[in-house]
Amino acid sequence: MNILFVANRFPYPPHRGDKLKIFNLAKQLSRRHNLYLITFIQDKNDYQYMDELRKYFSKIDLVYLPQIQSVINCITGVFSSKPFQVSYFKSREFEERMNDLISNYNIDAIHTQHLRMSQYTSEVKDIPTILDLPDAYSLYWKRRSKLCCNYFKKKLELLEHKKVLEYERVIKKFDMTLVCSSEDKTLLKNDHDYESINILPNGIDTTTFYSESHDYKINDRIIFTGNMDYFPNSDAAVYFSKEIFPEILKKFPDVKFYIVGQKPPQKVKELQSENIIVTGFVDSIADEYKNSSIAVSPVRVGAGTLNKVLEPMAMGVPVVSSSIGFEGIGAAHGNEILLAENKNEFIESVTNLLSDQNYRRRIGENGKNHVTQNFSWERVSDTLENYFYSICGQDQYTGRFAMQKVV
Repeated sequence: MNILFVANRFPYPPHRGDKLKIFNLAKQLSRRHNLYLITFIQDKNDYQYMDELRKYFSKIDLVYLPQIQSVINCITGVFSSKPFQVSYFKSREFEERMNDLISNYNIDAIHTQHLRMSQYTSEVKDIPTILDLPDAYSLYWKRRSKLCCNYFKKKLELLEHKKVLEYERVIKKFDMTLVCSSEDKTLLKNDHDYESINILPNGIDTTTFYSESHDYKINDRIIFTGNMDYFPNSDAAVYFSKEIFPEILKKFPDVKFYIVGQKPPQKVKELQSENIIVTGFVDSIADEYKNSSIAVSPVRVGAGTLNKVLEPMAMGVPVVSSSIGFEGIGAAHGNEILLAENKNEFIESVTNLLSDQNYRRRIGENGKNHVTQNFSWERVSDTLENYFYSICGQDQYTGRFAMQKVV
């Protein structure tokens, strides 16, 4: 198959969710298919990584979109019905160059990443198309607006939620839409009366995030990871630090909370204290997990499956997660992961784990088995491959794993 990936971000280095997904899917699918990529580049320093991507893509087309142009796009789109997120990535050059790619390389199927990029492929004719969403984006904006306390910012975010909800109807123009969790799938089906929605979870590099045996004697280090310039992550870091962690310190005064991730904003940097460590970018997140007792994911905005949940689980680290992140992985609460719906449940779950080494071991090892069996990139890419065969009217691939039925 000749498969065109239409991505919103240059997928290398794979340090964030959207980059990780495209890079790892391409790494697996390139073994059996010819892959093509068109994406934006906003930092010219990223050109140095082209050789890494050429290992997996037969052709790469980059469209330079400086941030100032994206800002102008948003300002001029204030009175448009399109969401700011869509206006941000508007480019006539991108559309023209994508059409040239389609014309010149006999493309069999198109994979479109994110609602933002649907503006380029929703009207493509005669080529099967998949729209791959990280989550139900309208749900993301709905949850985000509820947390905002600034009046004018809240109004702006409510407006964006309304625009996104309306714009999401574009999913009906694709042969199939993919989301990360059953929660997202149900929401989109109900909101837009649309049936052709399937699940494609995030995956895990089980060679990077692997531990022969985690050290469960460690009971003085809690970790939270993510790109800190992303609102759901910075919000979660502040929430845990101010609302939950002080109560944990009362029982475990020596425990440290590590906030690990690149580009922490000022509000996260200001959390730094004797017991709260803000690391910024680290060379190896796997090493940070290895030295931790518990991983937490107190995320309050978003949906889908979260790498900050899957990665530590793959290494045998017990995880306490909010429902955002928990819903998408199919793990059993109390056996493979701990679900905490509110502040008090987070406090209770974390303190119980810190108190009992055998409890940490049981949750950690069960979680590891669940993730490594269900969320390897090999398994996820085979699922996507079957979706491509389905929309192209071909027999499904029956390779390394038994795939879920395409419905």
